[in-house]
Amino acid sequence: MLFGMNWDGAHEVACTCKTANSYVVAEKGEHRVCRDLERGTDEFLCQQASQITPSKHEELLKDLDELSATRDFQLKAYESLGGAIRIPTQTWDDYGRPGEDPRWDILEKLHEYLESRFPLVHAKLNKTVVNHYALVYSWKGKDESLKPVLLTAHQDVVPVEPLTLDQWIQPPFSGYFDGEWIWGRGSCDDKPGLIGSLTAVETLLEQGFEPTRSFVLAYGIDEERGGIEGATAIRDHLLSVYGPDSFSLLVDEGGGYGEENGIIWSQPAVAEKGQLNVRMEVNTPGGHSSRPPAHTGIGILASLVTELEANPHVPHLYRNGTYYKQLQCHAEHDSQLPKTIRRMIKEARESDDALKQLEAELTASLPAFKHIAGTTQAVDIIEGGVKVNALPERAHVVVNHRIADYSSVKELQERFTGVVWPVVEHFNLSLNAFGTPYGDKSATAGHVLLSDAYGNALNPAPVTPTSGDAYEFVSGTILAALGRSPREQESKTRAVVVPGLSLGNTDTRHYWNLTQHIFRYGHQNSRDRYNGAHTVNEAMRASGFLEMIRFFHLLILNADESPLL
Repeated sequence: MLFGMNWDGAHEVACTCKTANSYVVAEKGEHRVCRDLERGTDEFLCQQASQITPSKHEELLKDLDELSATRDFQLKAYESLGGAIRIPTQTWDDYGRPGEDPRWDILEKLHEYLESRFPLVHAKLNKTVVNHYALVYSWKGKDESLKPVLLTAHQDVVPVEPLTLDQWIQPPFSGYFDGEWIWGRGSCDDKPGLIGSLTAVETLLEQGFEPTRSFVLAYGIDEERGGIEGATAIRDHLLSVYGPDSFSLLVDEGGGYGEENGIIWSQPAVAEKGQLNVRMEVNTPGGHSSRPPAHTGIGILASLVTELEANPHVPHLYRNGTYYKQLQCHAEHDSQLPKTIRRMIKEARESDDALKQLEAELTASLPAFKHIAGTTQAVDIIEGGVKVNALPERAHVVVNHRIADYSSVKELQERFTGVVWPVVEHFNLSLNAFGTPYGDKSATAGHVLLSDAYGNALNPAPVTPTSGDAYEFVSGTILAALGRSPREQESKTRAVVVPGLSLGNTDTRHYWNLTQHIFRYGHQNSRDRYNGAHTVNEAMRASGFLEMIRFFHLLILNADESPLL
């Protein structure tokens, strides 16, 4: 699992200055930011924040911890998640508009369930429904001069493949709690975020908590197909009510934490890869299969795919890239990291030759390197032909790309065109690549069309600053949540917070103009996911779900009084 988690390094975070070689460059109350003279004035190598817990609400936090330890609270929380799982809010890519396609209606049952399960949330918070099914809850604070905090999640889940039903230990929409695991589709992605945040707010309301800072809870409806209808409507609503850059921070699903080499590594994702799905279509003359050409349209398409896969994207390391910063964190904190790797990482800080040597070593020895550090391509869909004795007039594939944080949609489009163009020329075809024509279409044996398959191309996300107060706040809250955990493995194990890189795309793609401080973090331990998300036997360890609720409790109470936001 070395370097296999969503890790990224930090340049500058708050620390306690205890050595003669460090000096304070910023101070706010008890929080200090330090520089190490031995590393130079501009090196901040994954220094760690102190744990942050509330002072004004210290007793309330203790009460919440005690309440969370009771069996009644735990069983109620487990059933809240289980009941949500039993409502199959599956989302398909071919959905029509909300209000027109009846398949959206299942969300009404989920809304009725949420109202019955969280009565105080629905009595005390202002609820707004946007685009029929997306939910926004506003929890008004007493001090309107403070920027609110935005907590988001999504209500939908990926569909269950009917052919896999007999492979599930428990039925996929049972929400069954077997004493350790809560089973079902959505138990990992993302109904824990939905139910966990609502449970935390409901519990705080039960305790009589009245916030000083405002909080907004926003729950999308189609994150699993890009947030086309849900997150876009939420964004437009929040912009109309609050305006751009109006939130102090945003926390959505994403990174989690896990143990490796005796350290708990927590990785709130501050960056997110881009995306481009390329539809590559070959159009050729039809005819009877008894008189085929040397290469049919499907044969030509196969040659194009072969050329693509013969030219995979080569990952690179950049000193300002997120993955290189992840390596810096390992070099600083992981004593079990091989000495040769640590040496290369440290020498690469200034040496271009060492950076190339490190890149070559990781390419050769770490299979996950190309997936994390580079742009990926996967040919996922192929269609062509209608009859066994008729030459195919049209055939196409869809190629999925996750774009490295140092690249762009435009750069990827240009590279894709450059790879396939020699094959297109070889077969005497013309090409239209993303609206730009190549070759003489009238004098060719066919035509190739490259396009954005679904119209959802996305550049890599802006990177959340890791040198400011918001990152310190999130880091300190995560460390405090781990330190207060009743699970000995977490509370007794050294933890390191590392800004991470999200390889997928979340609803946050639509929220970039609401705040600069976006953290994709769900406080899930990797060992608390039975078989992961989007697959057979998705299940969440019940005690892990309690840790998510604990994190939300602490996040809300800290945000309500912290000078860092």
